[in-house]
Amino acid sequence: MQFHHHGYVTGDPHVQPAAGYGIDRPAELPDEVDVLIVGSGPAGMIAAAQLAQFPGIRTHVVERRAGRLEMGQADGIQARSVETFQAFGFAERITAEAYRITEMAFWKPDPADPRNIARAAVPPDDPDGISEFPHLIVNQARVLDYFAEVAARAPARVTPDHGLEVTGLTVPEAAGEPVTVTLRHTAGPHEGSNRTVRARYVIGADGAHSAVRQAIGRKPVGDRANHAWGVMDVLAVTDFPDVRTKCAIQSHDGGSILLIPREGGFLARWYVDLGDVPPGEGARVRATTLDEIIARANRILHPYTLDVKDVPWHSVYEVGHRVTDGFDDVPADQASTRTPRVFLTGDACHTHSAKAGQGMNVSMQDGWNIAWKLAHVLTGRAPEALLATYSAERQVVAQELIDFDREWSRLMATRPEDLPDPTYLEDFYVKTAEFPCGFMTQYQPSMIVADAAHQALATGFPVGKRFKSAPVERVAEGNPAHLGHHARADGRWRVYAFADAAAPGEPSALRDWAHWLGTAPDSPLLRHTPADGDPDAVLDVKVVYQQDHFAVEFADVPEVFRPKVGPFALVDHEKVYATDPSHDIFELRGIDRGGAVVVVRPDQYVAAVLPLTARDELGTFLAGALLPSKSCG
Repeated sequence: MQFHHHGYVTGDPHVQPAAGYGIDRPAELPDEVDVLIVGSGPAGMIAAAQLAQFPGIRTHVVERRAGRLEMGQADGIQARSVETFQAFGFAERITAEAYRITEMAFWKPDPADPRNIARAAVPPDDPDGISEFPHLIVNQARVLDYFAEVAARAPARVTPDHGLEVTGLTVPEAAGEPVTVTLRHTAGPHEGSNRTVRARYVIGADGAHSAVRQAIGRKPVGDRANHAWGVMDVLAVTDFPDVRTKCAIQSHDGGSILLIPREGGFLARWYVDLGDVPPGEGARVRATTLDEIIARANRILHPYTLDVKDVPWHSVYEVGHRVTDGFDDVPADQASTRTPRVFLTGDACHTHSAKAGQGMNVSMQDGWNIAWKLAHVLTGRAPEALLATYSAERQVVAQELIDFDREWSRLMATRPEDLPDPTYLEDFYVKTAEFPCGFMTQYQPSMIVADAAHQALATGFPVGKRFKSAPVERVAEGNPAHLGHHARADGRWRVYAFADAAAPGEPSALRDWAHWLGTAPDSPLLRHTPADGDPDAVLDVKVVYQQDHFAVEFADVPEVFRPKVGPFALVDHEKVYATDPSHDIFELRGIDRGGAVVVVRPDQYVAAVLPLTARDELGTFLAGALLPSKSCG
């Protein structure tokens, strides 16, 4: 990480100086805010952590619980989420305390005696190296703790206000009027009393029974029948040999278990399938006792036994495959006449089973997606039209998740002898690995995603998909680095210039492009950089040369890649990279040796791939996504 550029830092560099609203942030929730986040789950807290980077935005979080979550419902952390944690600065710390999944065991009825289960296959979790980050298991409460820490240490000093739930919400007719939110105190000295808050925007991250969703008239659409699960975190003694391996277990009578070893070496989470819930039977199924769940788990595990010693947490819950009919407050017939003011994220807009391990992961991407867009609009970086892209992008992702989860759930519930072949389930798991890892999302062309006309210049960076990092060498000191790991969740766009074959001191297409970007009147860098901001305040421009770091002289690199930042105008030495000879990024990511430009959004998704000569295209694309800085008129 980088620090000291605003003066010597003697304390923890993760604690950013308070600024703007964060300097005298009110101790109590004020009557007027810019963004009100309802719910402090994964979607709400990642949104808070992102918005907290913008000290001019009055961001507040309300949560009906009286305090922090102590025992989380979700626990699976896909590799895409760990990439996201890297952007927020805590990937290494959470990985150190988590359980890491490297393979998954599939257990099925033993062909010799179907009353018993037997291990059928143990495929690797990520056989193709989809990500350099691992697949983790860690308590959801710890994920929330880390995001809360980021938000509290960011310039705006965002912390949740606990003991408040939404009881009403009204979106005004006039565009300039705030949304009115009625809240009830659920704990504390004001318990039972109501109050009103006015917010320019509201993020509904308040779960499957979302009051925000109900207030804006959105409805979940999908399966009418729910599926029930008994889930328990247990400390137990068992002779089941794979108790410390993630397992999908299918018994002879169709009952199944998803076993997830937990962090710490002893705890494990058991998802025990209780079957479909017929209409009107929900109350009966929810009354399933812990003893019944344990007994059912033992029946499925036969001939092995599970002797439960302690149960820190358990629950019975129903989940249907549902997607809300819209992720914001604007009806389809009004989409061209008004912009959204209220947004739904996470379980408030999509619910599904636990089998795919996607709930928390997809929810976090929801929260990050809307948060950086709200920040851009509220700080004048982008037009309000940007906000309509949230529902357009995330509703498609949610539907894809539901479709995948429905098929995966169907296969797990199918008797092995009824599948097309004996290895069908584990083959499906391996074949579709990229989807549950979180890497199949591909946003369609919009004001923030260009078309793929020049995709051939960088085939390993598909437009609309997440930017897949690769090893490089940093020129200034020769250190190995991962190109994408330097990109923090600070709301900036990244522009990666991949050089043509010439060395830095020689005439080249890259040198011409860099001169244009740094000096030309039509340069998007000059157009979108505030007069009082650092040169990389909005567009963080980096270069990767084809040579190794010994062949690149830092002084020969164009100045646009050596910006002077902070009050002392110090040179940033961490934007110039060379190729790692043992892991050539040009080969790994299919980058044309004639050079290319890759534009990446603040949430790590590739927005455009262009040739170095396409200056007008780059300027036009960014002009559609961003407003000119006020200093540019």
